[in-house]
Amino acid sequence: MDEGRGGGAGRRLLAYEKRWMASLGLWVTRRRDGVGAGERALGYARAQAPMWYGLLFVCVVETVGATMLLAKIPVAHWVMLVLDVYTLALVLGLQAAAVTRPHVVGPGGLRVRNGALLDVWIPLERIASVRYDLRFPKTETAGRQTQEQDGVLELAVAAQTCVTVELTEPVTAVKLLGQRVQARTVRFYADEGRAAVAAVREAIAHREEGAGADGRSVITPV
Repeated sequence: MDEGRGGGAGRRLLAYEKRWMASLGLWVTRRRDGVGAGERALGYARAQAPMWYGLLFVCVVETVGATMLLAKIPVAHWVMLVLDVYTLALVLGLQAAAVTRPHVVGPGGLRVRNGALLDVWIPLERIASVRYDLRFPKTETAGRQTQEQDGVLELAVAAQTCVTVELTEPVTAVKLLGQRVQARTVRFYADEGRAAVAAVREAIAHREEGAGADGRSVITPV
């Protein structure tokens, strides 16, 4: 059983690796993942860009320094070079994943994402309310982008969230290693938080109009 869990975790980590690497290609070709016709992308990468680009600069300086120091030790030089190049690709990949995998709202629902790490689908009919609600994680968890507690799932960017979605029934989020989390409240960050709230409300309104025309009951956001 433990071997099975270990194998599953290994497969999930490999899949995560493939996703952020694929994001580099999407970024270069100016494409986005999972944004279809009639859907609206809600970006969230802008706030974290200074941090990742600053880290990238530090990594470049470290790579140049290590190359010079280890120039006369071929084996160590190549080992460090491979590690440094991988680190540079990883830093770029994390930012690329955030840019190319935005939150998405459309006729079917709201898709809330954290780069290549987490992807949560929220059907419109489960949304009781959505509002602009600027919050900052607690000090002890500020370094974590995703956290959950008491049915609340937070996907923070730059240690903040600004959109709160209350649900009529919980949705399931699957974390990196396969843990399943039930959430009745989802908080996330969007670069244009108020516009994101308006877009979700508009999608709910369109759904209500269609449901009303069919004579079905609808959920009214507050």
